[in-house]
Amino acid sequence: MPQAFRSICVFCGARAGVNPAYASEARDVGVMLARNGWRLVYGAGDIGIMGEVARAALEAGAATMGVIPTHLMSREQGRTDLATLVITETMHERKKVMFANSDAILVLPGGAGSLDEFFEVLTWRQLGLHGKPILLLNSSGYWTPLADLIEHIIAQGFAEPNLREFFEMVPDLEMLETRLIAALG
Repeated sequence: MPQAFRSICVFCGARAGVNPAYASEARDVGVMLARNGWRLVYGAGDIGIMGEVARAALEAGAATMGVIPTHLMSREQGRTDLATLVITETMHERKKVMFANSDAILVLPGGAGSLDEFFEVLTWRQLGLHGKPILLLNSSGYWTPLADLIEHIIAQGFAEPNLREFFEMVPDLEMLETRLIAALG
């Protein structure tokens, strides 16, 4: 049975970060998802950037799917008022379920967990295991050092130059929305 709506997997921080722009843009992303009729698939927490995008999406009427491992329910204040809530045993299972239930991947500012999530889906793409768009919202230049690292990895011969083609860094919400509309039809 075909999916009635498109789903965007959002990987992002369980912390707010030091720049208030991160939380503001996360809220704008939540509203943008609802405006386009896209479902938010995310880590089910109610803290940090993750909580901001989810609260905004819910308030704007977006469908939501949260995926959280048992051991993070209290630490990340797991939401139980989502349209769909999946509780997993492991972090790896969380990523797998989030990925499997999405049509595109969006990475907002975050820490080691967000980097882990990004590199896993990037590696899967590099290996030809999927063709889903991977977009990074470069809030206030947050991901610019990551782009520099990718260039360094390519320059040092640890990846082919086509690695650049497997993800796109977008500078703002307007470009993000344009790219998602183009990718999802």
